[in-house]
Amino acid sequence: MKRMLRRQSIALGTVTLLALVPLVALGLYVVDLRHAAQQRIAELEPRHARLAGLVAGGKALEQAEATARNQLGELTYAATQDLTQAGNDAQQRVRTVFTNAGLQLVSSQVLPAKDEKQFDRIPLAVRLEGDLAALQAALVALSHQTPAILIDGLNIQSMGAARPEQAQRMASQFNLSVLRLKP
Repeated sequence: MKRMLRRQSIALGTVTLLALVPLVALGLYVVDLRHAAQQRIAELEPRHARLAGLVAGGKALEQAEATARNQLGELTYAATQDLTQAGNDAQQRVRTVFTNAGLQLVSSQVLPAKDEKQFDRIPLAVRLEGDLAALQAALVALSHQTPAILIDGLNIQSMGAARPEQAQRMASQFNLSVLRLKP
């Protein structure tokens, strides 16, 4: 009987151990899953914080974008405007600025547009004659133009002999350009 009782105890212990093995394996699997999940959360937490910051600052970003678009609109011709129209408009504005400043317009020419990333650069070549005060007034007036007129190059030479009784005449060659947004 003792033998039988012993055999039953061993069988019961073996069955119990066999029943516990899957439970222990399941417990280890759950612990491993929990550890992997905690690592993934630690990886995602900085990303989530950045996204939360972007969401929180969304209105400020939208306002900054709107401001940038407005400023870009003030500095460049719209993409909807034809290149030729933009060049002709810029040429007319430049002529008006220089003649209003008291300079004589010798020639002006719109050159073929050049590609620059997001823009089309429309070059203008302008030759002028006049005195230094008129040239300074023209440069000041150019800086206030909208869309912006950029000075790419400038060559100024004196004309004739210098006379103390009159202002020295200058011959000027301006290389200007305007920008148009690409469609």
